Amino acid sequence: MKLSKSLAVKLLQLAKGDRVPASMLNYPLVAELLAEGIIADSRSGRSKSVLYVPRAQHLTAFLLNRFSILNLEVYIDTLNREDLSRAVLIQSAADSKVKKVRTFKGFLVNSYLPVGVVLNGEPLVIHPPEGTFQFIHDFKNFVPDANVTIVGVENAESFSQIYRQQHLFGEFRTLFVSRYPQGQSKDLIKWLQGIPNPYVHFGDFDFAGVAIYLQEYKRYLGTRASFFIPDDLEALLSKLGSKKLYDVQLMKFNLQDIEEQGILALIGLMHKYKRGLEQEALIL
Repeated sequence: MKLSKSLAVKLLQLAKGDRVPASMLNYPLVAELLAEGIIADSRSGRSKSVLYVPRAQHLTAFLLNRFSILNLEVYIDTLNREDLSRAVLIQSAADSKVKKVRTFKGFLVNSYLPVGVVLNGEPLVIHPPEGTFQFIHDFKNFVPDANVTIVGVENAESFSQIYRQQHLFGEFRTLFVSRYPQGQSKDLIKWLQGIPNPYVHFGDFDFAGVAIYLQEYKRYLGTRASFFIPDDLEALLSKLGSKKLYDVQLMKFNLQDIEEQGILALIGLMHKYKRGLEQEALIL
């Protein structure tokens, strides 16, 4: 059981000597505190019930014993903070789980060529050996060189095999970022919104891939974002595309008001061959 912030605020009022209407303290824990005599009822006659704490030290002892809360004010302040860590939670309530804190922030990056970046003011080169990635945790202070293009890879397998897709992107200074794990995707969008570099979306060549691009990236990045279309897409789509993929997705995704010419060309090819193509087909 954890002490909610709303109840903690009211208990702090009582601890400071305030009297609070019982109607504002309709909590099971308050009933227990009344039964224990830690909280008292000052009702007299037909007047409304008002609760108070006769001895604040008894409430303090109860909270320490039950919730490991050393100080109510510090506890409430901790719950109000956005820059929480598990360490801070333990120091305020001896419990790292008193409030959900996502400590594993950031996203994966990869590159088959050395890419210059700055992390916390220090120069760094991103160039993981084949078969490995790098995870950027402090993404707020992660700045790629101005000549670097950011390529967002939709699927995990394609991201893991960037070295086998050099033929698609050539010698451009390209930093590949991963959409997975999806729990990190909001961090990735925040980072992309804070840098000026162009963004290219490398996804599936089907209706779902287009929808992901438009809803998760284009809407936030505007004209800085574009959808990657390989030069030989028509040949690949006609030869390796899936009719089942096309049929399943055709009625599921309602794509409207599209102005990007590459997307319009892609949709035209999908309708022409009645096929969709997953990006893994481009792995050599």
